Amino acid sequence: MSKITRREFHLGTGLALTGLAALGAAKAVAAVPSPAMTSTEKPLSRILFGSCCHQDKPQPIWQPILEREPELFIFLGDNIYGDTRDMATLKAKYDQQAHNFAALRGSSEVIAIWDDHDFGENDAGKDYPEKARSKDLFLDFWQEPADSSRRRADDGIYTSALYGPADQRVHVILPDLRYNRDPLRTVESRARARERDIAGLGPYLPIADKNQTMLGEAQWQWLEQQMQIPSRIKIIGSSLQYIATQPGWEAWSNFPHERQRLIDLIRKYQVEGVIFISGDTHWAELSCQTEGVPYPLWDMTSSGLTETWANVSPNAYRWNDLSYAGENFGALYVDWEVPDPLVIFEVRGQDGQRIFQHSVLLSSLKGNW
Repeated sequence: MSKITRREFHLGTGLALTGLAALGAAKAVAAVPSPAMTSTEKPLSRILFGSCCHQDKPQPIWQPILEREPELFIFLGDNIYGDTRDMATLKAKYDQQAHNFAALRGSSEVIAIWDDHDFGENDAGKDYPEKARSKDLFLDFWQEPADSSRRRADDGIYTSALYGPADQRVHVILPDLRYNRDPLRTVESRARARERDIAGLGPYLPIADKNQTMLGEAQWQWLEQQMQIPSRIKIIGSSLQYIATQPGWEAWSNFPHERQRLIDLIRKYQVEGVIFISGDTHWAELSCQTEGVPYPLWDMTSSGLTETWANVSPNAYRWNDLSYAGENFGALYVDWEVPDPLVIFEVRGQDGQRIFQHSVLLSSLKGNW
């Protein structure tokens, strides 16, 4: 989601990673290896994440991130602002961003998914004509091995990663919400669009046709398999918000049948410990849904590392009615030392100041099956 589009609208229109190398020269972009289908034995306790990082802007936010010594950093998309059909231009923007990520990638494990701006165009989906070439550039930047399943897949860059021993296993799932996504449904009149803008809502509406998809059927089959992998915590790193009520911008709520399908999978396989993290919005918030789900589903949104947006949209699931429109990063801390592990959600600003924090017991993230 871009500030440009919002301004135009206002006017009326897999598994654990090891051995990160230090970053090299821009043209030989260093990157993180692909998540392999293995797991580390060390419990994962400090997970940081963020999204929406413009390569042309100052990035002082990396200093407080590095000070927290993340064991894993998850990039949730818009890792560059490419916005082009010229692949030479897209590669140049990746090269420009490389030095900004150097210190993090030299000290922490990193995994990433894309959103629209690194996919190639604002709010783009399956009809973006350069998606296959863009995929190659993305995987080159993150140094995906030539023989990885991510390279071989012909329908996106979705992936997963496992960390920790069996009794403390964290499963990170990164779906691809771009490569297969059908066109969005928009409001039909300029007058109606202006009314929605005044209310803080975007131009998009829920799609009733259940044949329309965001993930594509092959990815859904993969995701169903992922939901059956044993873990204590499943972090679904979504480039778009999952829990937030229909904001009119890009979100899972534009495809309500697919949003429900994921809830149905959680219930079908009695999946415990599911937590969503998301980006895209250019503000931070914590959302929680308690009705129609087997247990409270939390979605912590952190956006952006450089991008901000003051006109925060309504969200009936927003926890404590708190949001933050400055530069920010998110953190998930897991305290495995107590009998009932504690999961701590946290958002901090670009100076490292804590914006808000909330804790939940891992035992609260299970249903009465």
